[in-house]
Order: sequence, then structure tokens, then C-alpha cells
Amino acid sequence: MKSVINFIIILLVITSVKSYSQVKSIDTERLVTMMQGSFSSEEQSLSDSDYYDIRLEMKRIWPERTDAKWLYVEQAVASMKDKPYRQRVYKITNTYEGRFESAVYTMKDPLRFAGEWKKENPLSGLIPDSLEAREGCSVFLTLMNNGSYEGSTNGKDCQSDLRGAKYATSEVVISDEGIKSWDRGYDENDKQVWGAEKGGYVFKKLK
Repeated sequence: MKSVINFIIILLVITSVKSYSQVKSIDTERLVTMMQGSFSSEEQSLSDSDYYDIRLEMKRIWPERTDAKWLYVEQAVASMKDKPYRQRVYKITNTYEGRFESAVYTMKDPLRFAGEWKKENPLSGLIPDSLEAREGCSVFLTLMNNGSYEGSTNGKDCQSDLRGAKYATSEVVISDEGIKSWDRGYDENDKQVWGAEKGGYVFKKLK
């Protein structure tokens, strides 16, 4: 009888772990699906001249990998889409239930990959080992009760030397409608030296 009870307990534990893993996989896949696509801040730029018309492209890469979900990201002014000013690779992992990490990577000579998001298999010639991690710049996201994912970088961990900055911060909200992203750079005296001042960019999802 004791052996039967022990077997049942082990079976319940295995089932619980399997169910938890399935939930994590579903939540991560949902997050990546919401992040994929073409986004535009045109609507915001038309209503507020302090914001530019920026286009954001995110495309899933390396779907065969099982270590994480990977995305290629391009950001460009609408009138210069062939010359993106930001190109990144995001590595999306589930850290624990309802929490996710979007780690940030860069590549050498990024402009040679401009427009890769249009391809069926972007960055197929690259491997993660050829990327450079931006340590401290991960965005940590939480699945909210309303179904959105919200989060930010951690304190002053993300170093930056852009326009005299010492560190950068990012605040992100991801929903079915699009992405709200507020990136800012601060100097050694915690004075903002770049980035939007009134609030984040609102990127509406186009497709």
C-alpha cells in the first residue's frame, strides 16, 4: 500500500512539473507572437511633433533552437527605412511563472543586415556565439492581469556612452495593439541627455 501511495505522489509531481512547463511555453510563445510584426509611431507623431515617425520591425529567427525564442529587431526613421539606426537581437526566456527576460544582443557591422526582416529566414548565416551581449540591458517583463506584458531594465545596470550618457533605461508595455517603449539615457549626475521626455513612443501594430 505504501509503495502505491509513493507511486501516486511521484506521478502527481511529474504531472505538475509537465503542466508547469507547458504553461511557461504557452506564455512565452504568446509574448513572442505579440512582439513579432511591423509597428509604426506615425499616429503619435501626427498628434505630437515632439515624436518622430519611427518604424519598428521584429521577426522571429532560429526557430529550430530550443534554448530560447529569438527575434531580430530593426528600428528606423520612416523616411530612411533602408538605414536603421538600431539593430538588435532579442533572446526571450521564461525566468519563472509570469516573468520573462528579453536579453539584448548586437552584431558586428549591423547595416549589412538591414532589411533582413523581409526574408523568410533572417540572420540564417549567424549563430548566437557571433553576437555580443549588452550586459545589464535586459528588459524584465511581467504578465499582467489584463494580458499585457510590462517591464523595464534594472536600475542603472545598462551602460551607455551615447551623447554623454553613462547609463540607459527602458520601460516597455507589450499588448495586442502594439508596443509602448520609453528609452532614455542619463549622465553621471542622473540628468537625462537623450530620449523622449514626456513619455514613451507608442508603436501601433500594422501586421
